[in-house]
Amino acid sequence: MNWSMPLPVLKLVAGLIGAACVGSFLLMVLTAPPRGRLPGESVDGRGGAAIEAIDATPLVAERIEGAPQPKALTEEEKAALEAERLARAEAEATTRPESEKAQVAVAPVLQTPEAPAPPAPPPPPPKAPAKEEPVF
Repeated sequence: MNWSMPLPVLKLVAGLIGAACVGSFLLMVLTAPPRGRLPGESVDGRGGAAIEAIDATPLVAERIEGAPQPKALTEEEKAALEAERLARAEAEATTRPESEKAQVAVAPVLQTPEAPAPPAPPPPPPKAPAKEEPVF
């Protein structure tokens, strides 16, 4: 490559840049503030008293394995759920006004077929790539 300065001058400039980097690193290390304190740590460096958490629970395998599988319902529980569902459906049917019941019983509305959409025009053919010139 063709440089704009003679080689000895380039070496001198590179040395000065390297010296500036090393010097700034040394100044940073020498003038750094002392280590900060953690929350609860006193100025003299001793740690604070441990906090007693009464309602704390230890981490369990559930976080790793996932939630436990739901237990299977017994026959009595299944019958109770079915009776509750039927009672709820019956209550909804009795609370519905007569006018809504009549509207529901009307014959279904006839649906007319829609005209098919015209087919989309085919995409234009790809253009031939232009001859690229080198970047440099």
